[in-house]
Amino acid sequence: MRRLLFIYNPHAGKGLLKPKLSDVIDIFVKAGYEVVAYPTQAYRDAYKKVVQYEFGSYDLVVCSGGDGTIDEVVTGMMQRGDRTPIGYIPTGTTNDFANSLHIPKGLLSAADNAVNGAVFPCDVGRFNDDVFVYIAAFGLFTDVSYQTKQEVKNVLGHLAYVLEGTKRLFNVPSYRIKVTHDGETIEDEFIFGMVTNSRSVGGFRNMIGKQVVFDDGVFEVTLIKMPKNPLELQEIVAALLIEQVDTKHMYSFKTGNIVFESLEEIPWTLDGEFGGIHDRVEVQNLNRQLEIMVPEEHIRELMQNPEEYLLEEKQLEKKQLEDKQMEEK
Repeated sequence: MRRLLFIYNPHAGKGLLKPKLSDVIDIFVKAGYEVVAYPTQAYRDAYKKVVQYEFGSYDLVVCSGGDGTIDEVVTGMMQRGDRTPIGYIPTGTTNDFANSLHIPKGLLSAADNAVNGAVFPCDVGRFNDDVFVYIAAFGLFTDVSYQTKQEVKNVLGHLAYVLEGTKRLFNVPSYRIKVTHDGETIEDEFIFGMVTNSRSVGGFRNMIGKQVVFDDGVFEVTLIKMPKNPLELQEIVAALLIEQVDTKHMYSFKTGNIVFESLEEIPWTLDGEFGGIHDRVEVQNLNRQLEIMVPEEHIRELMQNPEEYLLEEKQLEKKQLEDKQMEEK
C-alpha cells in the first residue's frame, strides 16, 4: 500500500479543516493510501517534519494550511535528496498560489485533487540560502501578512491586509537598490519590489503581467519607484487598484536570475512569512523542480509547452496498451 504524509495547520483560516478532517482522510484512504496525519504544533514544524522523515517513507506528502504552511513544506522538500510530489489543500486567507494553479477552493475537492490530480513540475525560487514558492518581496505592505494577528485574519479575512496596509501609505520607506539581471543594471529608489511565480498577489490579479506560466524558468519582477510627490503616490495606488502596470512609476520584466544590492539591510517577505533582513539578495529560478498535484484538465494552461504534455500522455497510453497486450498473450 502506498503511504501518504498529511501535514496540516489546525488553526489556518477559521479552522476550516477540523469538521472535515475525517472526510479528507477518507478520500486519501479510498485513493489507496495508508495515511499518517500530523497537525503542526509550532512555527517551522511542517518544515522539520518534511526534512526529517526517512528516505523513501512516503509516496506523497499532502499539506493543508495557508501560504506559510505550503512554504514550509516546499522548503523542506527542496532540502531532500529524494523529493516526493506534494498535494495542497488551501485553508489560508488569500491562497494566491493555489488559485493560480487552479487547485479547487472546496476542501473535499482539493483533497481529491491532492491524491487524484496530475503531477505538475513547477518552478520554485531560491532566495540566497532559502526557498520560496511564489513570491519574494520587500517594501510597502510586505510585512502586513506576518504583522497582522491570526485572530484578525480569521475575522476579517482579506480585508485585514487592506486595513493594515492603508496605515502605511502616509509613511512610505524607500530603499536605494542596485538591481542586476540578464546583463542589465538598474539603480533607483524603490518603495516596493517583488519576484513572483503567480497569477495573483494579495488577491490582486493582472498586476504582474499577462501570460504567466509556471514551468518556463523565469519569474515576473515588478519594482515600484519612490514617488516624488503625493500626486505620483496617488497614481501608483490607482494603478495598483485597477491592477495595471504603470511604466512611468514601475519596472516590469521577466528573468531567471536577479541580484539586489543595497547599502542598508532591507527586510524581505517570502510567501507572506518574514524572510530576514539582507543587503544582498540573489534570486534564482529552480526550473521545474517542485512536483505539485494540479487538476489534470488545467495542467496544459499552466505550461510553457503544453504539446510536450500531450506527447507524454500519448506515449504513456501507448505503453499501457502494449503492456495490456503483453499480459493478454
